[in-house]
Amino acid sequence: MKPVAFEYCRPDTVEEALELLKEFGSDASIISGGLSLGAMLNMRLVRPKALIDINGIDELGNFDAGDATIRTGTLIRQAGAMAMPALMSGVPLLAKALPHVGHYQTRSRGTLGGSVAHADPSAEIPLTLVTLSGAVTLRSPGGSREVPAREFFQGLLTTDRRADELVTGLTWPIRRGQTGYAFEELAQRHGDFAIAAVAVEATVAGDGTIADVSVGLGGVEDRPFVAATAGFVGKPATEATASDIANTIAEVVDPMVDLQANADYRRQLVRVLGTRTLTAAFDDATGQQEAA
Repeated sequence: MKPVAFEYCRPDTVEEALELLKEFGSDASIISGGLSLGAMLNMRLVRPKALIDINGIDELGNFDAGDATIRTGTLIRQAGAMAMPALMSGVPLLAKALPHVGHYQTRSRGTLGGSVAHADPSAEIPLTLVTLSGAVTLRSPGGSREVPAREFFQGLLTTDRRADELVTGLTWPIRRGQTGYAFEELAQRHGDFAIAAVAVEATVAGDGTIADVSVGLGGVEDRPFVAATAGFVGKPATEATASDIANTIAEVVDPMVDLQANADYRRQLVRVLGTRTLTAAFDDATGQQEAA
Protein backbone atom coordinates (compact mmCIF):
# COMPACT_ATOMS: atom_id res chain seq x y z
CA MET A 1 0.00 0.00 0.00
CA LYS A 2 0.93 3.63 -0.37
CA PRO A 3 -0.05 6.69 1.67
CA VAL A 4 -3.09 8.79 0.92
CA ALA A 5 -2.31 12.05 -0.83
CA PHE A 6 -0.91 14.75 1.46
CA GLU A 7 0.72 18.16 1.26
CA TYR A 8 4.48 17.90 1.89
CA CYS A 9 5.98 20.79 3.87
CA ARG A 10 9.65 21.28 4.74
CA PRO A 11 10.11 24.31 7.02
CA ASP A 12 13.56 25.82 7.62
CA THR A 13 12.84 27.19 11.11
CA VAL A 14 10.88 26.24 14.19
CA GLU A 15 8.69 29.30 13.66
CA GLU A 16 7.74 28.10 10.17
CA ALA A 17 6.95 24.64 11.53
CA LEU A 18 4.74 26.13 14.23
CA GLU A 19 2.85 28.20 11.66
CA LEU A 20 2.16 25.01 9.71
CA LEU A 21 0.97 23.24 12.86
CA LYS A 22 -1.28 26.20 13.60
CA GLU A 23 -2.70 25.96 10.09
CA PHE A 24 -3.23 22.19 9.89
CA GLY A 25 -3.61 21.27 13.57
CA SER A 26 -4.48 17.62 14.16
CA ASP A 27 -4.56 17.03 10.39
CA ALA A 28 -0.74 17.29 10.28
CA SER A 29 1.91 14.65 11.00
CA ILE A 30 5.50 15.57 11.86
CA ILE A 31 8.32 13.49 10.41
CA SER A 32 11.93 13.42 11.60
CA GLY A 33 13.47 9.97 11.22
CA GLY A 34 10.30 8.50 9.77
CA LEU A 35 11.06 4.91 10.74
CA SER A 36 7.72 4.38 12.46
CA LEU A 37 5.67 7.03 10.72
CA GLY A 38 6.71 5.90 7.24
CA ALA A 39 5.31 2.44 7.80
CA MET A 40 2.14 3.83 9.33
CA LEU A 41 1.66 6.11 6.33
CA ASN A 42 2.09 3.23 3.90
CA MET A 43 -0.41 1.08 5.81
CA ARG A 44 -2.74 4.09 6.02
CA LEU A 45 -2.93 3.83 9.78
CA VAL A 46 -2.46 7.60 9.72
CA ARG A 47 -3.91 9.81 6.96
CA PRO A 48 -2.60 13.35 7.40
CA LYS A 49 -3.56 16.22 5.15
CA ALA A 50 -0.05 17.59 5.62
CA LEU A 51 3.31 16.00 6.37
CA ILE A 52 5.70 18.42 8.06
CA ASP A 53 9.34 17.40 7.55
CA ILE A 54 11.46 19.04 10.26
CA ASN A 55 14.82 17.67 9.09
CA GLY A 56 15.86 21.04 7.68
CA ILE A 57 15.60 22.85 11.03
CA ASP A 58 19.21 23.07 12.20
CA GLU A 59 18.45 24.33 15.71
CA LEU A 60 16.65 21.06 16.52
CA GLY A 61 20.02 19.30 16.40
CA ASN A 62 21.50 21.30 19.28
CA PHE A 63 23.29 19.75 22.26
CA ASP A 64 23.71 21.63 25.53
CA ALA A 65 25.46 20.26 28.64
CA GLY A 66 24.92 21.97 31.97
CA ASP A 67 26.00 21.25 35.54
CA ALA A 68 23.03 18.99 36.35
CA THR A 69 21.37 18.21 33.03
CA ILE A 70 22.04 17.65 29.35
CA ARG A 71 19.59 18.90 26.74
CA THR A 72 19.38 17.12 23.40
CA GLY A 73 17.55 18.59 20.43
CA THR A 74 14.81 16.58 18.78
CA LEU A 75 16.83 15.83 15.64
CA ILE A 76 19.89 14.28 17.27
CA ARG A 77 20.18 10.89 15.60
CA GLN A 78 20.40 7.80 17.75
CA ALA A 79 23.73 6.83 16.18
CA GLY A 80 24.97 10.37 16.64
CA ALA A 81 24.06 10.26 20.32
CA MET A 82 26.08 7.06 20.73
CA ALA A 83 29.09 8.92 19.32
CA MET A 84 28.85 11.78 21.84
CA PRO A 85 31.21 11.01 24.77
CA ALA A 86 29.73 13.76 26.95
CA LEU A 87 26.23 12.36 26.53
CA MET A 88 27.17 8.71 26.94
CA SER A 89 29.26 9.33 30.08
CA GLY A 90 26.84 11.89 31.50
CA VAL A 91 23.73 9.76 30.93
CA PRO A 92 24.96 6.16 31.27
CA LEU A 93 21.46 4.66 31.32
CA LEU A 94 20.88 6.06 27.83
CA ALA A 95 24.25 4.63 26.78
CA LYS A 96 23.11 1.19 27.98
CA ALA A 97 19.71 1.45 26.27
CA LEU A 98 20.66 2.79 22.83
CA PRO A 99 22.32 -0.42 21.52
CA HIS A 100 18.91 -2.10 21.93
CA VAL A 101 17.17 0.50 19.76
CA GLY A 102 16.43 -0.99 16.36
CA HIS A 103 19.46 -1.86 14.26
CA TYR A 104 22.69 -0.19 13.20
CA GLN A 105 21.08 1.02 9.97
CA THR A 106 17.94 2.42 11.58
CA ARG A 107 19.85 4.22 14.34
CA SER A 108 21.59 6.30 11.70
CA ARG A 109 18.22 7.81 10.82
CA GLY A 110 16.07 7.52 13.95
CA THR A 111 16.05 10.50 16.31
CA LEU A 112 15.88 10.82 20.08
CA GLY A 113 12.98 13.26 19.96
CA GLY A 114 11.09 11.31 17.32
CA SER A 115 11.09 8.19 19.47
CA VAL A 116 9.74 10.14 22.44
CA ALA A 117 7.08 11.91 20.36
CA HIS A 118 5.93 8.61 18.82
CA ALA A 119 5.47 7.12 22.33
CA ASP A 120 5.61 3.42 21.57
CA PRO A 121 5.26 1.67 24.96
CA SER A 122 8.08 -0.74 24.04
CA ALA A 123 10.56 1.95 22.95
CA GLU A 124 13.81 2.21 24.88
CA ILE A 125 14.40 5.97 24.69
CA PRO A 126 11.08 6.99 26.29
CA LEU A 127 11.63 4.35 28.98
CA THR A 128 15.07 5.75 29.78
CA LEU A 129 13.78 9.32 29.96
CA VAL A 130 10.97 8.30 32.32
CA THR A 131 13.26 6.27 34.59
CA LEU A 132 15.65 9.21 34.98
CA SER A 133 12.86 11.74 35.65
CA GLY A 134 13.77 13.65 32.50
CA ALA A 135 11.58 16.18 30.71
CA VAL A 136 10.21 17.03 27.27
CA THR A 137 10.28 20.56 25.87
CA LEU A 138 7.37 21.61 23.64
CA ARG A 139 6.91 24.78 21.65
CA SER A 140 3.76 26.28 20.21
CA PRO A 141 2.91 29.67 18.70
CA GLY A 142 2.01 30.71 22.26
CA GLY A 143 5.40 29.83 23.80
CA SER A 144 7.32 26.94 25.34
CA ARG A 145 6.61 24.55 28.18
CA GLU A 146 8.49 21.68 29.78
CA VAL A 147 6.61 18.53 30.73
CA PRO A 148 8.04 15.90 33.08
CA ALA A 149 8.51 12.68 31.13
CA ARG A 150 6.46 10.77 33.69
CA GLU A 151 3.48 12.97 32.79
CA PHE A 152 4.15 13.23 29.05
CA PHE A 153 3.24 9.64 28.12
CA GLN A 154 -0.49 9.07 28.50
CA GLY A 155 -1.19 5.80 26.73
CA LEU A 156 -0.49 3.78 23.59
CA LEU A 157 1.06 6.23 21.08
CA THR A 158 -0.58 9.02 23.11
CA THR A 159 1.18 11.96 24.75
CA ASP A 160 0.52 15.33 26.35
CA ARG A 161 1.57 17.12 23.15
CA ARG A 162 -1.14 19.38 21.75
CA ALA A 163 -1.85 19.54 18.02
CA ASP A 164 -0.14 22.95 17.67
CA GLU A 165 3.00 21.91 19.59
CA LEU A 166 6.37 20.62 18.43
CA VAL A 167 8.73 18.53 20.56
CA THR A 168 11.94 20.57 20.40
CA GLY A 169 14.17 18.86 22.95
CA LEU A 170 14.70 16.44 25.82
CA THR A 171 16.29 17.11 29.20
CA TRP A 172 18.41 14.34 30.75
CA PRO A 173 19.60 14.46 34.38
CA ILE A 174 23.37 13.88 34.59
CA ARG A 175 24.79 10.88 36.47
CA ARG A 176 24.85 11.26 40.24
CA GLY A 177 27.51 10.02 42.63
CA GLN A 178 27.05 6.62 44.29
CA THR A 179 24.42 5.83 41.67
CA GLY A 180 24.36 2.78 39.41
CA TYR A 181 22.48 2.11 36.20
CA ALA A 182 21.32 -0.99 34.35
CA PHE A 183 19.12 -1.81 31.37
CA GLU A 184 17.88 -5.12 30.02
CA GLU A 185 15.13 -6.25 27.69
CA LEU A 186 13.77 -9.35 25.99
CA ALA A 187 12.74 -9.30 22.34
CA GLN A 188 12.17 -12.04 19.78
CA ARG A 189 15.28 -10.82 17.97
CA HIS A 190 17.80 -8.16 18.91
CA GLY A 191 16.48 -4.88 17.58
CA ASP A 192 12.83 -5.96 17.60
CA PHE A 193 10.31 -4.27 19.84
CA ALA A 194 10.80 -5.34 23.44
CA ILE A 195 8.32 -7.81 24.89
CA ALA A 196 9.42 -6.35 28.21
CA ALA A 197 12.24 -3.99 29.20
CA VAL A 198 13.51 -2.85 32.59
CA ALA A 199 15.66 0.22 33.32
CA VAL A 200 17.06 0.96 36.77
CA GLU A 201 18.71 3.92 38.49
CA ALA A 202 19.82 3.05 42.04
CA THR A 203 21.72 5.07 44.62
CA VAL A 204 23.47 3.08 47.35
CA ALA A 205 24.48 4.68 50.66
CA GLY A 206 27.87 4.17 52.25
CA ASP A 207 26.48 1.52 54.60
CA GLY A 208 25.31 -0.61 51.66
CA THR A 209 21.63 0.23 51.88
CA ILE A 210 19.37 1.63 49.18
CA ALA A 211 19.21 5.43 49.33
CA ASP A 212 17.02 5.77 46.23
CA VAL A 213 15.84 3.47 43.43
CA SER A 214 13.89 4.06 40.22
CA VAL A 215 12.62 1.04 38.28
CA GLY A 216 11.19 1.81 34.84
CA LEU A 217 9.19 -0.70 32.81
CA GLY A 218 8.64 -0.71 29.06
CA GLY A 219 6.58 -3.03 26.87
CA VAL A 220 4.57 -4.14 29.90
CA GLU A 221 1.69 -1.68 30.03
CA ASP A 222 0.39 0.85 27.48
CA ARG A 223 3.13 3.39 28.29
CA PRO A 224 6.59 3.47 29.89
CA PHE A 225 6.25 4.03 33.62
CA VAL A 226 8.13 3.91 36.92
CA ALA A 227 7.05 1.41 39.55
CA ALA A 228 6.47 2.31 43.20
CA THR A 229 9.59 1.33 45.19
CA ALA A 230 9.74 3.84 48.06
CA GLY A 231 9.11 1.09 50.59
CA PHE A 232 12.49 -0.48 49.82
CA VAL A 233 14.61 2.58 50.66
CA GLY A 234 16.88 1.64 53.56
CA LYS A 235 16.92 -2.05 52.66
CA PRO A 236 20.25 -3.79 51.85
CA ALA A 237 21.33 -3.34 48.22
CA THR A 238 21.61 -7.08 47.60
CA GLU A 239 20.35 -9.60 45.07
CA ALA A 240 17.80 -10.83 47.61
CA THR A 241 16.35 -7.33 47.92
CA ALA A 242 16.42 -6.98 44.13
CA SER A 243 14.32 -10.13 43.88
CA ASP A 244 11.89 -8.83 46.51
CA ILE A 245 11.47 -5.56 44.63
CA ALA A 246 10.96 -7.31 41.28
CA ASN A 247 8.42 -9.75 42.73
CA THR A 248 6.51 -6.93 44.40
CA ILE A 249 6.34 -4.96 41.16
CA ALA A 250 5.26 -8.03 39.19
CA GLU A 251 2.29 -8.53 41.48
CA VAL A 252 0.84 -5.07 40.84
CA VAL A 253 1.51 -4.48 37.12
CA ASP A 254 -1.32 -4.80 34.60
CA PRO A 255 0.46 -6.30 31.56
CA MET A 256 -0.66 -5.93 27.96
CA VAL A 257 -1.76 -8.99 26.00
CA ASP A 258 -0.75 -9.25 22.33
CA LEU A 259 0.57 -11.73 19.77
CA GLN A 260 4.00 -11.74 21.44
CA ALA A 261 3.04 -12.56 25.01
CA ASN A 262 0.21 -12.96 27.47
CA ALA A 263 -0.05 -11.18 30.80
CA ASP A 264 1.47 -14.00 32.87
CA TYR A 265 4.53 -14.19 30.63
CA ARG A 266 5.15 -10.45 30.84
CA ARG A 267 4.68 -10.57 34.60
CA GLN A 268 7.33 -13.29 34.83
CA LEU A 269 9.67 -11.21 32.68
CA VAL A 270 9.27 -8.36 35.16
CA ARG A 271 10.42 -10.72 37.92
CA VAL A 272 13.42 -12.09 36.01
CA LEU A 273 14.59 -8.94 34.22
CA GLY A 274 13.83 -6.82 37.26
CA THR A 275 16.01 -8.93 39.53
CA ARG A 276 18.87 -8.85 37.02
CA THR A 277 18.80 -5.12 36.36
CA LEU A 278 18.39 -4.15 40.00
CA THR A 279 21.29 -6.38 41.01
CA ALA A 280 23.44 -4.95 38.21
CA ALA A 281 22.57 -1.37 39.21
CA PHE A 282 23.41 -2.07 42.87
CA ASP A 283 26.74 -3.56 41.79
CA ASP A 284 27.44 -0.56 39.56
CA ALA A 285 26.77 1.86 42.42
CA THR A 286 28.89 -0.16 44.85
CA GLY A 287 31.72 -0.34 42.31
CA GLN A 288 31.75 3.44 42.06
CA GLN A 289 32.11 3.74 45.81
CA GLU A 290 35.04 1.31 45.85
CA ALA A 291 36.75 3.16 43.02
CA ALA A 292 36.31 6.58 44.63
